[in-house]
Amino acid sequence: MTDPLHRTVDRFRGEPPGTIGVVGAGTMGRGIAEVLIRHGYTAFLYDSSTASLRVGMESIARAIARGVEKGRLTSEERETALARLQPTSELAALIGADLVIEAVTEQFDIKATVLREIERHCRPDVVLATNTSAISITRLAAVTRRPELVVGIHFFNPVPIMKLVEIVPGLQTDPEVVETARRLVVSLGKTPVRVSDHPGFVSNRLLMPMINEAIYCLMEGVADAQAVDTVMKLGMNHPMGPLELADLIGLDVCLDIMRALFDGFKDSKYRPCPLLERMVSAGWLGRKTGRGFYEYPAASPNDKS
Repeated sequence: MTDPLHRTVDRFRGEPPGTIGVVGAGTMGRGIAEVLIRHGYTAFLYDSSTASLRVGMESIARAIARGVEKGRLTSEERETALARLQPTSELAALIGADLVIEAVTEQFDIKATVLREIERHCRPDVVLATNTSAISITRLAAVTRRPELVVGIHFFNPVPIMKLVEIVPGLQTDPEVVETARRLVVSLGKTPVRVSDHPGFVSNRLLMPMINEAIYCLMEGVADAQAVDTVMKLGMNHPMGPLELADLIGLDVCLDIMRALFDGFKDSKYRPCPLLERMVSAGWLGRKTGRGFYEYPAASPNDKS
């Protein structure tokens, strides 16, 4: 192991890291930050957009307040949790983080650029985690100078509610870093499942083709959106229909994942449905824009990530 990795492992041994950076204040980033501060961590929430950062902070504050209203937190616990949240628009502020979780747009070039920038501003012994839902961890790690310290920690939306987290090591990820990720996930009250570094991992390799096929059913006139969702809810006992779920995830995210699957496997069964592509081009991204396969109350213009 390299000297920086020795230092990382020594600091994490037996306990998960105490200060964590979250890069990206969109839906996933803010959800991750909320869970971290609820479980005693200091979380630096970074976004290059001050508007997105403000929206993210407001969203977290509302979520914590709802916890008080429902009796899950006391007012004192709310204030203590919010005091652990440190917003920043400067990556240099992450210098004190033991681990940094990247949670930006699900596109390789964007994530690669962000990982390089994180690496430039953080200590050489910091673990770099990516919340990617489909992109190869090995490929992302290769753009850094510390591939042995890069690991996939794939949370699910909505992060505060969903229990599953996929832990995905890349080809060069050190086993101690994988164990650090596992301990972190357990400390957040979630269930880690280790999976191999293949396109879409397990979750989206199964889920996204189902959603994509549901969109084909709609496009080809097999049934309308409500009928497609009803079949899956009542016939397959799914809590949410695939088109409803696509709206919740974000149609742009669904498209990015389908493209990653198609590029990774080179198999036509993963070809994104043309209707999905058209809806994303139109800006109909689901709940976050107010319109997808269904219509929703208007979303904030800064709340589209």
